[in-house]
Amino acid sequence: MLDHGQAPPLTPARPKAAHPLLRRKPVEQLVAEGGQGEGGALKRSLTMWQLTMISIGATLGTGIFVVLGEATPIAGPAVFIAFIVAGLTALFSALSYAELAGSIPVSGSSYSYAYATMGELVAWVCGWCLVLEYGVSVAAVAVGWGQYLNEFLDGTIGYTIPEGFSAPLGEGGYINMPALVVVLLCMVFLLRGAKESARINSIMVAVKIVTLVMFCVIGFLGIKAGNYTPLAPLGVTAISTAASMLFFSYIGFDAASTAGEEAKNPKKDLPRAIMLSLAIVTALYCLVALVAVGAMPWQEFEGSEAALAKIMENVTGHAFWSVILAAGAIVAIASVVFAVLYGQTRILFAMSRDGLMPRAFAKVDPKTGTPRVNTIIVCLFCGLLAAFIPLGELANATSIGTLFAFGLVNIAVVILRYTRPDMNRTFRVMLFPVTPILGFLCCAYLMTELPGTTWLVFGGWMAVGLVIYFLYGIRRSRLAAAQQTAVQPAAAEK
Repeated sequence: MLDHGQAPPLTPARPKAAHPLLRRKPVEQLVAEGGQGEGGALKRSLTMWQLTMISIGATLGTGIFVVLGEATPIAGPAVFIAFIVAGLTALFSALSYAELAGSIPVSGSSYSYAYATMGELVAWVCGWCLVLEYGVSVAAVAVGWGQYLNEFLDGTIGYTIPEGFSAPLGEGGYINMPALVVVLLCMVFLLRGAKESARINSIMVAVKIVTLVMFCVIGFLGIKAGNYTPLAPLGVTAISTAASMLFFSYIGFDAASTAGEEAKNPKKDLPRAIMLSLAIVTALYCLVALVAVGAMPWQEFEGSEAALAKIMENVTGHAFWSVILAAGAIVAIASVVFAVLYGQTRILFAMSRDGLMPRAFAKVDPKTGTPRVNTIIVCLFCGLLAAFIPLGELANATSIGTLFAFGLVNIAVVILRYTRPDMNRTFRVMLFPVTPILGFLCCAYLMTELPGTTWLVFGGWMAVGLVIYFLYGIRRSRLAAAQQTAVQPAAAEK
C-alpha cells in the first residue's frame, strides 16, 4: 500500500511510433543495412580514384559538348561566366554532399540523407526528384550522343542516319534510335558488375578529358579578341538565365555518393572523390567555353548542337580534326549515360530496400553483385524516353529536379549538425552554417530562373510522385512496420 504522501511508482513509457510523414530512419540503421539487398549483397570493390572517375563520368559530357551550343546564344561571350556561376552553386551543394557522404556512406545519396534528417515524406520527395535527375538526364544525354554520332559518320563515310530515325517526335523524326542504342549498350556493361563497370568508365573518362584538352590546344590557335566584345551583349540577367540552364552540366558530381555501399573506404574516399571531380569538371568547362567563344562568334552557336566539332573544322580548315572530336564526344557522352544509369539504379535500390519502391529493385544477382532486374528496368525506361522526347525539355526538367534535391541536401547537413553534433565526420563543411545556407539560396534562385513550362512539368512530376507514395510507399514502408512491431508489445502490456 501507498501512503497518501507517496508518489505512485513510475511505469515505463510506451514506445510511440512517429507520424508516418515524419518518421526518420536512424543513421546507424542506414549504415548497418549498407549493401544488403534481396537475395544477395553489393560488393565493396571501388577505390577513391574509381569513385572520382564515376563522378567525372556522370558529369563531364553533354553539358560542354551539346548544351554549350544552346547556352551561348543566351549569354553571349559571357557564357564562361555562366559556367562559373553554375559551378559555384554546385560547389556549395558539393560541400554538403561531401560531409553527408562521409557521415552516411550509403547508396541512397540525398534520399537517404533526407530520410535520416527530415522524415519519410521529404525523403520520398527527394528520391522522386533524384529519379528525375538521374533517369531523365540519361535520356537527355543520350539524345546528344546521337547528334555527335551523325557528325562522326558524316566525316568518315559521308553517311548520316536519316532524320526520321535520329530525331525524336516534335523535332522532325519518329524515333531517336542512336539514343536508344547507347542506353542499351551501357546496360550490357552495367550488368557485368561494379568493378568491371568502373574500369570501363575510367577508360571512357580518360578519352574525353584528352579530347577536351585537344580541343583547347587547337581552338586556342583560332581565338580572335573581338569575339569577346561586348562580353555580355544581352545583359547580366541573361547570364543567370544561361547559368540555370548550364547547371544541367554539373549534374552527376554527386554520383560518387550513390556508390557508398560499393566503396572500399567510403567515409574517407567519398568526400575526396566528390570535391576532386567537381574541381576537375569546373576547370575543364570554363576553359573549353572560353576557347570556344573566342574561336567562333557567339551568334554562330545558334542551332549548332555539335559546336565544338564545327569550331575544330573552322580553325584547322580540315574535317579530320572535327571527326576526331566527334569520336571523342561519342565516348564522352556514352560515359555520362553509363555513370548516371549506375547512380539511378543504386538510388532505386536504396528506396526499394526501405519498402518505398517494389522489391524487384532491391534484388541482387549473387554472381555479379549487381541489382540486375533494377538495371534492366531503368535502362529500358530511360532508353524509350531518350528515343521519343526532345533534348531541351529533358535538360530543363532535369535541372529543376536536381536543384530541388541539392537544396534539401544543404538543409539536411544543417539539421544533422544540430541533432547529431557528436557524430564522427570525416569531412566538415567550411564556414558552417553560412555555406549550406548559401547553397540552398543559390539552388532556390536558379530554380526561379527556369521557364514556366519547366515548373509545370516539375509540378506534374511531383504530383505523380505523391500519388505513388500515398497509394504504395506509405503502406509498404519497412520503417513503419518496424515501429509498429515495437509499439504492439507495449500496447499488449497495458
